[in-house]
Amino acid sequence: MNKTRIAVTIALALTMLLGGTPVAMAERIKDLAQLAGVRDNQLVGYGLVVGLDGTGDQTSQTQFTIQSIRNMLNQLGVTLPPTANPQLKNVAAVIVHANLPPFAKSGSAIDVTVSSIGNAKSLRGGSLVMTPLKGADGAVYAMAQGNLVVGGFGVDGTDGSSITVNVPSVGRIPNGATVEREVATPFMAEDYLTLNLHRNDFTTASRMVEAIDAVLGDSSAVAVDGSSVRVVAPVDPAQRVAFMSLVENIEVAPGDAPAKVVVNSRTGTVVIGNKVMVSAAAVTHGSLTVTISNNPVVSQPAPLSGGQTAVVPKQDIEVAQANNRMFLFNPGVSLDDIVQAVNGVGAAPGDLVAILEALKEAGALRAELIVI
Repeated sequence: MNKTRIAVTIALALTMLLGGTPVAMAERIKDLAQLAGVRDNQLVGYGLVVGLDGTGDQTSQTQFTIQSIRNMLNQLGVTLPPTANPQLKNVAAVIVHANLPPFAKSGSAIDVTVSSIGNAKSLRGGSLVMTPLKGADGAVYAMAQGNLVVGGFGVDGTDGSSITVNVPSVGRIPNGATVEREVATPFMAEDYLTLNLHRNDFTTASRMVEAIDAVLGDSSAVAVDGSSVRVVAPVDPAQRVAFMSLVENIEVAPGDAPAKVVVNSRTGTVVIGNKVMVSAAAVTHGSLTVTISNNPVVSQPAPLSGGQTAVVPKQDIEVAQANNRMFLFNPGVSLDDIVQAVNGVGAAPGDLVAILEALKEAGALRAELIVI
């Protein structure tokens, strides 16, 4: 098979397997939507990493690191003279961030990521000093501390050469933060539980309401809009966990995705979704190839002419045009017909991109064309 037609062939194979015959595949509600208010919350903090092997911040250039060291030592009961200028290359100023999962309880542990904000070369072998992690409201929700795990490293030679693998200025601390404050959620407080669809679709929202009513009874759910479904919650809060377990496992046949064609202009990959149609259109595909080759010749002067032998450049120019045929798209042509027609004239994926763009410009492509 011609390698230039791999992407088109793959698109055709996926269509035959997934989109050739429309099949209503039921999915669980937990895969289609998420409960409103039950989400991660971002935490961030500023701290110091100590114990580095001379790869920390060059404190003569990063004054905020010196200020942080002074503040930390003052809190620990050590007072530095105002004229003291500590040059500690084994300390680095860092930003610490983490995601606080929903329903995280006080005392539970979460992972944290530590990133250098100064000119530290590596955080390898360092330890994060106790750092408070704050939420968007400014309150402290967790405390981070521990030894870093760094996936990268760097080596410097005496001649100025250096080798760096991955990113040594970023590390992680598994279970490196302890939750100190819980985040309130509407799960136990509201009279209704709202399910937000991952993809806005009125058909899916309507079918979700029908599926929930079929299990829980009429008027148990109502579609707020194309992306939200509201379900009546039990009065007893103790029953809500079992209630949501029942609701999230109800199967729903989601609506068909909108007709789209996604084109990666860098790799030439084209993915054509189901329901892509074209109206009547005639397309011709041809290519003009110009080949220039250099064939130098030797110029030999006539005897006794006083001339010198020289090499004279000579270029041969050849122009060739492929004799490709025009093909016709009838109204309502499907994806299968499009790919077969393009493959039939020997078009490469890059040529298919040009054909699709031309069809879109002519108003014959009944789908959204996305070029990335």
